[in-house]
Amino acid sequence: MPKRPLPQPTPETQEFWDGARRHELRLQRCNACGRAYFFPRPFCPRCASDDVGWFTASGKARLYSYVISHRPAPGFKDDVPYVIAVVELEEGPRMMTNIVGVEPKPENLPIDLPLQVTWERQSDEITLPLFEPSGGAP
Repeated sequence: MPKRPLPQPTPETQEFWDGARRHELRLQRCNACGRAYFFPRPFCPRCASDDVGWFTASGKARLYSYVISHRPAPGFKDDVPYVIAVVELEEGPRMMTNIVGVEPKPENLPIDLPLQVTWERQSDEITLPLFEPSGGAP
């Protein structure tokens, strides 16, 4: 049984989770205005067009904001301290995630730190996209 609470895919998010299981970071892009966005939904959050499609993102990002949690949320007892972050994907959208592969200290987490996606299998259905510093820990 996975230690973390697992997301429950919906019809709108199933393609994202199917891609994560294949180690592909799947995003949506509006065919009307060209904007990529996250979280998955059936319409563009910018122009409201329902002419949207899926694509595989690069998996590259930069650290936008973070907090180092020293108090565990349910399922994270063995992980404290851990980094809860917002990353800005190379394609533009921001997403909440965890930063792994680096000691959770502020000096190791400068804003704009280059990151790359990594994957953590939770179950047969759910693999989580996490991020780590590009080229190793600082």
